[in-house]
Amino acid sequence: MSNPSPVHILTPRQRCDLELLLHGAFAPLAGFMDQATFESVCEQARLPDGVLWPIPITLEVEEALARKLGPGDSLRLERNDGTPLARLTVTSVYLPDRRVEARKVYGSTDPAHPGIAQVLSAPPWNVSGPVFPWDGEILERAAAVEFPEEYRTPSGLQPELGTGPVLAFQTRNPMHQAHLAITRTALERLGPEARLLLHPAIGPTKPGDVEVAWRMRAYRAILPYYPAGRAILSPLPLAMRMAGPREALWHAIIRRNYGATHFLVGRAHADPGSQIPAQPFYPPYASQELLAQHSHELGIVPVLMPEYAYSPRRQCHLPKSEAQEEPLEELSGTEIRRRLAMNEEIPGWFSPPEVIRILRLAYRGADRRGLVIWFTGLSASGKSTLAGLLARQLERHETRAITLLDGDVIRRFLSRGLGFSREDRNENIRRIGFVASLVAQHGGIALVAAISPYAKAREEARQLVTEAGGIFVEVHVSTPLSVCAGRDPKGLYARALAGEIPNFTGVSDPYEPPEFPEIVLDTSMQIGGEALQILLSELKRLGVLAGGQ
Repeated sequence: MSNPSPVHILTPRQRCDLELLLHGAFAPLAGFMDQATFESVCEQARLPDGVLWPIPITLEVEEALARKLGPGDSLRLERNDGTPLARLTVTSVYLPDRRVEARKVYGSTDPAHPGIAQVLSAPPWNVSGPVFPWDGEILERAAAVEFPEEYRTPSGLQPELGTGPVLAFQTRNPMHQAHLAITRTALERLGPEARLLLHPAIGPTKPGDVEVAWRMRAYRAILPYYPAGRAILSPLPLAMRMAGPREALWHAIIRRNYGATHFLVGRAHADPGSQIPAQPFYPPYASQELLAQHSHELGIVPVLMPEYAYSPRRQCHLPKSEAQEEPLEELSGTEIRRRLAMNEEIPGWFSPPEVIRILRLAYRGADRRGLVIWFTGLSASGKSTLAGLLARQLERHETRAITLLDGDVIRRFLSRGLGFSREDRNENIRRIGFVASLVAQHGGIALVAAISPYAKAREEARQLVTEAGGIFVEVHVSTPLSVCAGRDPKGLYARALAGEIPNFTGVSDPYEPPEFPEIVLDTSMQIGGEALQILLSELKRLGVLAGGQ
């Protein structure tokens, strides 16, 4: 009997990449890149044969799996529920330089950029090779479950596009009046036979973006604002990298592969924004400049549109360059989020009323989104007490459901049977992180009190929560070992020192303190109510709790 193929569980980004590889949206690619292709794309934004391709498409894996693989091996690619989606025939396994990748593709190594942060925190190894569907029917069923009903593969969409000009529009946000004005203007310039392909990215985007289900409602609501029969909505399972100019090139190539003839690009395309409100990370029109530079080889025509704003005098949106001295009105994303959070009026010139209603239902600002507060520290440091005190305080005013996940309770139920080896401890934290991410995904608050001694496991929990659209706040309860051992309410330290409990954190097993926790509290210095008030103050400072709590 032959040995079963090694298995890799796809991340959400890898799942999207696989879908687009298998259906030709990433043509000419047919699999994940080898080292020569990866380095060529990073350095030159081209494949080794010279074809334009600006973004690396790689399959990142942990070292334990990488060591098992060699050329010719078959790697089974599974969804996180164990469903096999594809097989990869391994051509190579290699160690890329993540910092070089970040610098070349994103132009920076600043981890404040969400795409760069993802690159720098990725597993160390890449596996290359062509991919093949595990089973066509399984793949089709998986897509039907994961993606909205309007989703079409390139071969499925092309017959709907017709033979005239097709203008593709990329967005990761709900569409507003300015988007309507830009797309309608561009559509009319292409003539009466032209059609608009609304092709929003529905894979992982930027933490804090509006959830996909609500964005899809907004896109459906916007369709009647276009001339009848001239706009098609088809969501794209694309995991955005937020790579600005390079990403704009990539988006154009993908839309060409779907059958579009034209691609609309506005100001600050695929830009994550900077830490300065309303400021882009990249130069505002850098994406347009790069597309214009490569327009002769794209196979799709870039349509470069200026920035629009609202003219109260003309009662319409128009290019800022046409306004001259005329006063114009705009609302920043920050201001819109504030108004939604405070239930204040949003003017009709900003967005159609149907979209505003959807956003009011969907929106959870920084103090309304799902939230995980993760208390880590030694046994008897005060984690569970602080988490319990915080739960009781939040229950007085908080409208979000509060879930308390105590490490000892989880051990008795969800993690029964696990020991205290490093592997089992990591598995315990992975399970807690998964449950916490489900709470966050549905807009609740999870308070986790778990020793969680290893930094990598805590980081994986953070990633699970942020991928679910939640906010993760790490609280290091840094009470010294001597104080914790002196308290010893369960008698565990005494037993550990007597050799009765092996692998006891702080005595015979290490604790890796967080390097950059959001909050640090030492309950030997701040106890009881005082510690709680400091914690509440810090959570409000971070903006994850409303000021009135």
